[in-house]
Amino acid sequence: MNQYQKLVDKEIAYQQQKSLKRRIKRARFPIIKLLSDFDYQFQPSINQQQIAEFATMSFLDNQENIVFIGSPGVGKTHLSIGLGIEACRQDVRTLFINCHELILRLKAAQGKQHLERVMRRYERYDLLIIDELGYLPISAEEAKLLFQLINGRYERKSTIITTNVPLSSWGAVLHSTATAEAILDRLVYHSHVIKIKGKSYRLASVNS
Repeated sequence: MNQYQKLVDKEIAYQQQKSLKRRIKRARFPIIKLLSDFDYQFQPSINQQQIAEFATMSFLDNQENIVFIGSPGVGKTHLSIGLGIEACRQDVRTLFINCHELILRLKAAQGKQHLERVMRRYERYDLLIIDELGYLPISAEEAKLLFQLINGRYERKSTIITTNVPLSSWGAVLHSTATAEAILDRLVYHSHVIKIKGKSYRLASVNS
């Protein structure tokens, strides 16, 4: 390889890294968590091979969703961020947002008569990661806003959701069995539901 080609390759690598950093920043991850740092020995209920398959982003090609279910601290957010960063590496337009923040933004848009425009913006992301569904109360009206978003992405884009609430209890959390069933019908169809059973990383680190 001649000196000129080395310089060209170096510039390409620099621009690619710069572009990746920009995509990660726009995805709004609260913290950087890599899949390579996940401790599968601590959480043996998780199929490492399955997560590796998710990291290829093949689920995006099929417009499939992923739902991580488990108690606080078991690694749901770590895995979702890790997959989100892998998506950014593969030039996938990604957004990470807390469920409560998402609902507040949708309500604010509704109040300002901008709901349709804001919905379209969230629907355009190739991968939308909604974190911590069910950690805070969701009213029946708020659940309808969430349904509109899930419905708008149905069979078009992929969504990752983390929750500490079993699917059978979503009706109580959303204060509407009908809305919960409608959301689950669109979310769980063509989806991977990952139930994580194990100890909390955070509690383990405190006690160690």
